[in-house]
Amino acid sequence: MEFRGIKVVNFWLMKSEPETWSWQDQIKAITTEWDGVRNYQARNNLKKMKKGDLCFFYHSGKEKRIVGIVIVTKESYPDPTDKKNIFVMVNVKKYKTLKNPINLNVIKKNKKLNHLALVKQTRLSVMPIDSKSWSIILKTKGIN
Repeated sequence: MEFRGIKVVNFWLMKSEPETWSWQDQIKAITTEWDGVRNYQARNNLKKMKKGDLCFFYHSGKEKRIVGIVIVTKESYPDPTDKKNIFVMVNVKKYKTLKNPINLNVIKKNKKLNHLALVKQTRLSVMPIDSKSWSIILKTKGIN
């Protein structure tokens, strides 16, 4: 699928507690290592990411909303913060700030999005988003 002139293989959602790593931190850092993931399913999702994939940047915790979009700049490689060498990380950089963040309750109200891990597996920190759902989510705020 093509999104704003970029050929995207996959779409994802990555969660972060804003107190730990916020969208503002991401903007300042430009490119960052997405490390510290310690869930096997999330790790497997990181391993599937390809350079150029787009990811919703989601503030978890009290906010529960999509605040921006990042693009994968480096595919998975060993996470040096993992002493057992089981987990991986990717590099991402800011792609777009959403002027109007998309709240989780808006996503939950749309029956076409009920299948998403964001709705069904609320604790999963890295999850795939199918291209149809990606488009539906963006259209909820009038973004093409």
